[in-house]
Amino acid sequence: MGAMTRRGFTFGAMATLAACGRARGVAQAPRAAQFVAVPNAGWDAWVAGFLPRARAAGIPDATLRAAFAGAGYIPEVIQRDRNQAEFRRTLQDYLLSAVSDARVEAGRAAVARHGATLAQVEARHGVDAPVVAAVWGLESTYGTRRGEVPVVSALSTLAFEGRRAAFFEEQLLAALRILARGDVTPAAMRGSWAGAMGHTQFIPTSFEAYAVDFTGDGRRDIWSDDPSDSLASTANYLARAGWRRGEPWGELATGGGSGGRVVTVDGVSFRVFRNFDVIKRYNNADSYAIAVGHLSDRLRGGPPLPGLFSTERPLTEAERIELQERLTAMGFDTAGTDGTVGPRTIQAIRDFQATRGLAVTGFAEPSVLAAVRRG
Repeated sequence: MGAMTRRGFTFGAMATLAACGRARGVAQAPRAAQFVAVPNAGWDAWVAGFLPRARAAGIPDATLRAAFAGAGYIPEVIQRDRNQAEFRRTLQDYLLSAVSDARVEAGRAAVARHGATLAQVEARHGVDAPVVAAVWGLESTYGTRRGEVPVVSALSTLAFEGRRAAFFEEQLLAALRILARGDVTPAAMRGSWAGAMGHTQFIPTSFEAYAVDFTGDGRRDIWSDDPSDSLASTANYLARAGWRRGEPWGELATGGGSGGRVVTVDGVSFRVFRNFDVIKRYNNADSYAIAVGHLSDRLRGGPPLPGLFSTERPLTEAERIELQERLTAMGFDTAGTDGTVGPRTIQAIRDFQATRGLAVTGFAEPSVLAAVRRG
């Protein structure tokens, strides 16, 4: 599918699902311990040259002192930037992870917890609550994996490195303006290795353009455990991109139907409408828009897409863990036994099915668990 643009930032192909490291069936944030600042004379010199430019751009000295007091050069950020995966995943593989049973279950629980807020956000901004929740689910697994990398360190490291110096310096200046406004402290301004922040992963310039103070406390706080400002900011983004409340994003094209246009990905065709293109303003990839749209349908209680997902009942969490444990014990590595069915578990299922002469689907379903139990 090539590169995907995400609110002004181009990332690698679909395998880098949310830009700053989502790999399994649930969004995967990098561990903070991996992103440790180390002494670097070149970075120090770059910061010394950057500070006058920041002052000329209107950043107060007090903000600069506070922002860079604990900042530093992070080698892991450069490694991540240079080694983004470029291999392409099929639509089915992507959706099996992006709209996994675990993500749907977690989403329904999150909607139940924050239903009142989502309803208020929909009423104020005119964007359907399940769609806002679906973006939340794709971007940070409903706020559970928001990223723990210090944003000023990450952005200054990337600007110093120079491959996309102008873009990252622009993002760093925007981050400093956010700090100067008082929306967040330098210590709390954390996110992905590339500077995407909060529950729905806004880069700093997008935060400046679209973030809102939904709670009315004077701060646009997308970093705290309370997702209210993040959900409203996402709705504001989609609303300003032209969202039409109550209209569909699309549907599987199975013949018949009228209106819209047909989009085909990996041989699977969808009839899509204006709201599909609005979702793509958030992340310019057909597969991402399909995932958000389908996840929103699932959160409303809709069924899985026929042919792309199992027609059997979903496995319970305990059954998914058992499936992973049994596959791992048999030599089919699932890269973890936490009940999250991501790419490695899907591949392990396929490898098992191939060795047993079964249809190779990768579906985590009761019949597969029964076959694994039989050995």
